[in-house]
Amino acid sequence: MDYRKLGPSGTVVTAYCLGTMTFGAEADEAASHKLLDDYFAWGGNFIDTADVYSAGKSEEIIGRWLKARPTEARQAIVATKGRFPMGNGPNDIGLSRRHLGQALDDSLRRLGLEQIDLYQMHAWDALTPIEETLRFLDDAVTSGKIGYYGFSNYVGWHIAKASEIAKARGYTRPVTLQPQYNLLVRDIELEIVAACQDAGMGLLPWSPLGGGWLTGKYKRDEMPTGATRLGENPNRGGESYAPRNAMERTWAIIAVVEEIAKAHGVSMAQVALAWTAAQPAITSVILGARTPEQLADNLGAMKLKLSDDEMARLNEVSAPQPFDYPYGKGGINQRHRKIEGGR
Repeated sequence: MDYRKLGPSGTVVTAYCLGTMTFGAEADEAASHKLLDDYFAWGGNFIDTADVYSAGKSEEIIGRWLKARPTEARQAIVATKGRFPMGNGPNDIGLSRRHLGQALDDSLRRLGLEQIDLYQMHAWDALTPIEETLRFLDDAVTSGKIGYYGFSNYVGWHIAKASEIAKARGYTRPVTLQPQYNLLVRDIELEIVAACQDAGMGLLPWSPLGGGWLTGKYKRDEMPTGATRLGENPNRGGESYAPRNAMERTWAIIAVVEEIAKAHGVSMAQVALAWTAAQPAITSVILGARTPEQLADNLGAMKLKLSDDEMARLNEVSAPQPFDYPYGKGGINQRHRKIEGGR
């Protein structure tokens, strides 16, 4: 498996990260431990979880696996997140010093660790001053409770503001952003990717398969059924069936992915993952799997090298479609100039 730096840090992670949102929900402890065993047998070293995943069960399952596998645990880079509610009280949520202090200690306890390698803010908190959050994170690095910190689901101005305040105050700076990013969802390219590059941060894309759409499992004229995300809940979030099914762009993208997959004799998932891993600023692509078979197929993307022509075809069919201003051609033209001058 390829190795990459964790953003601008000196820590090294594998190009594909094991996401564990299914642990304790779709995958019981035995199945979860099997996925971890298989992932590390493939050469992986990067685990991503969150306190809110299965209300803490995902972290507990990982913690017991780390304790039982000391050799693998020594190599494991563990990332988790805090911010979403872990109780019903007004201070059981958010990025305040009060909530994060408790959330971090609880995550350390569940994982059985003295230090979390990467602690991520799971989403922006409009009620807490960013200075409060950044000071807490700097203190957590200084105390040794975390090695690095990053963000998830932040937009461009969140990233710029946080990074510049941390720089100005002399605080430890963020190293990563974890956004949704895949061939169906590329709008982060309009501003968020540039904000991360400017701040020197790496990207850890979640949902690289578009909630399963890019695997080819969903059909245009068939409502999803069975043991899949949309089979269990067709209205699930941004990947819900009806609105995405109605978009011609969806099926144009899927058609090109399928054609390229057939040409290589690989799964559509591998094509989608290889495209994501090849994008600028990507540190590691987060894989979610319910079964060892799914994980093995996804990790097969490590061996797939898409040609320049194939990348161009995928880029063209999936290109974001913003209005002219501020992210379309008209707005872009206003933000650039020719070095030689002129109109």
